[in-house]
Amino acid sequence: MNLADDRAKNWRIELGEWHQLQASAAPIRLEVFVHEQRVPLEEEIDALDAACVHAVAFDGQGVALATGRLLPDGHIGRMAVLKWARGQGLGSAVLEALMNQARHKGFTEVVLSAQTHAKEFYLRHGFIQEGEEYLDANILHILMRHKF
Repeated sequence: MNLADDRAKNWRIELGEWHQLQASAAPIRLEVFVHEQRVPLEEEIDALDAACVHAVAFDGQGVALATGRLLPDGHIGRMAVLKWARGQGLGSAVLEALMNQARHKGFTEVVLSAQTHAKEFYLRHGFIQEGEEYLDANILHILMRHKF
């Protein structure tokens, strides 16, 4: 068993507002989007964060490993898992937590802009692709929707 397996097996998901989870979520997003994927910082952190419900996955030692957000209009975004922690089910857990939160808020569907390399991940969670691929932050994306 490697360190990533050992640390991830006891993870938990926290939901909250940006002021509660920013210190945990922002470093993950900076690592994945800004450093790894070269998204400009000014496009990554935005004013919408304050209005969103955020989800963060923590390992057994309290280290933040994954994050995502639910916007007030039912869009899910900023889904990110630290590179070394991928493949452990953390992204699925964050996505399910955000989808459950959307249901709780009365939404009948959620929509997201998936990076095309992650399309299969979202298809496995019941999302349907809509339209053609497009560039966002210089990365190919596809609109996807999941009805409840």
